[in-house]
Amino acid sequence: MPRVSKEQTELNRHAIEDASARLFKEKGFAGVSVADLMGAAGLTHGGFYGHFASKDELAAVACANAFKHSAERWAKRIDEQPDEDAALQSIVDHYLSLRSLQDIGNACPGPSLGGDVAREDEAKPVRAAYRAGTAELVEILATLAQGDAAARRKTALAQWSLMVGAVMLARATRGDPVSAEILAAARDHLLDKAPNTSPAR
Repeated sequence: MPRVSKEQTELNRHAIEDASARLFKEKGFAGVSVADLMGAAGLTHGGFYGHFASKDELAAVACANAFKHSAERWAKRIDEQPDEDAALQSIVDHYLSLRSLQDIGNACPGPSLGGDVAREDEAKPVRAAYRAGTAELVEILATLAQGDAAARRKTALAQWSLMVGAVMLARATRGDPVSAEILAAARDHLLDKAPNTSPAR
């Protein structure tokens, strides 16, 4: 049997990581087998343990990579905008869009993996990966906020919580008008576009 080159081994590993990040977000950790993951990567089941010691290890790697890709997309959106307000609007508009709601496999792992990670044992490596990914995105949001460091962090945590929660709820209620209402309300609140409730003159 011909030996696989180091370059091909790396390509295979990346293929497994990419396929896993997508499938874990779409179906959850328990909903995907090692055979499913390898098949999605175009590889045979038997080759899995040549790359990863366990499915738990792969879950952590896939989670970390998914957050990394989200951070890269956010950084790109920020670079494309003239100021912090425009950058925040770009991030929020995309995050709370119908496309992101439906394209779970390519969307942020925050809402997609949150429920699964919460059910994992504290010792599982994916918990640390999720915490690190959350911290990175919160730090990015904090750079767009106003005030001192403490105020920026508090704002960013509230923004992140609302974004993730809104997407989770909108997905859970998809098919009902309230799903779109949740996204719209969260978007307006995050961008300070609350409706005018003052009495008419």
